[in-house]
Amino acid sequence: MASRKAALLSSIMIVSLFVTFTEARDIMVGGKNHSWKIPSSESDSLNKWAEASRFRVGDTLVWTYDPQKDSVLQVIKKDYESCNTSSPVATYRDGNTKVKLDKAGPYYFISGADGHCEQGQKLVTVVMSTRRQFMGISPAPSPVEFEGPAVAPTSTGGVNLRGSLGLVFGVLAGNDSVLRKW
Repeated sequence: MASRKAALLSSIMIVSLFVTFTEARDIMVGGKNHSWKIPSSESDSLNKWAEASRFRVGDTLVWTYDPQKDSVLQVIKKDYESCNTSSPVATYRDGNTKVKLDKAGPYYFISGADGHCEQGQKLVTVVMSTRRQFMGISPAPSPVEFEGPAVAPTSTGGVNLRGSLGLVFGVLAGNDSVLRKW
């Protein structure tokens, strides 16, 4: 009975982790409101925060800032490096900017306020691609041509493999008699 409860609990945890890691999220830039500002030091930069974060396709970055004093510009890498504000990919001035990360790869953002980018108010995020989940049975690998003698399988490893598989299936099925055997 206890092993069935443990198996059920394990299954619930695995499903909840899967849901947690696959759902899109709204991510507050810098981890808090009004963090879109000139950093006080290198360690306070948004890029330090981004390096410690994981971004996935489907996530949305959220900025809060005073729209009277600042803006968010999405730019290409060259403009990010040179702080060029003259030809952004997109401009956001609403004070509550949301940018959906719809493809894998780097995204570059700089401040639209004069001189802010040069003082470190910029952000690069790298978005990881989503893993594709395949359902069903994978096709068997095609046979490989091998020139040389065929090697006969040994029987010593088969007993251990069978026993290990029995243990795994017994745990998953919650069969107490299999566990008592071990």
